[in-house]
Amino acid sequence: MSSSFAPSAPAQGYAGDLAPRAAWDLLAREKDAVLVDCRSRPEWSFVGLPDLASIGKKPVLVAWQNWTERGMQPNADFARDVAAAGIAPDQPVVFLCRSGGRSRSAAIAMTKAGFARCYNFAGGFEGPHDGQQHRGQSDGWKAAGLPWVQE
Repeated sequence: MSSSFAPSAPAQGYAGDLAPRAAWDLLAREKDAVLVDCRSRPEWSFVGLPDLASIGKKPVLVAWQNWTERGMQPNADFARDVAAAGIAPDQPVVFLCRSGGRSRSAAIAMTKAGFARCYNFAGGFEGPHDGQQHRGQSDGWKAAGLPWVQE
């Protein structure tokens, strides 16, 4: 594995955090590497999706939490849903959410479920709020200039 894939921070319970470019390099260079976008359906629809077409891939969409009448609730079937999407335990998997919290939890959970190389996409799709309380400007997929589309 190339050093560009090295996690940017030591990890407890998963393979580590990848900076945006390192995650992109992993997805582009390792044929079986997959990106799991674990945000919610409204985020996919209204905020946008990573566009992996230039590397011949599509993101796998599996929500870590689902919207219910009681608000956001954990997806109790997350591990089953990831496996049902055709992802094998030996594949490198990069988990992505809005800012890196849910995807870190997903990487830890899937490592516990027996998946060997689970990474967190550091900064998420939009990153943290900037000084004007906007996302997508200072960290994450969008701020790194990685390709994305909006429905």
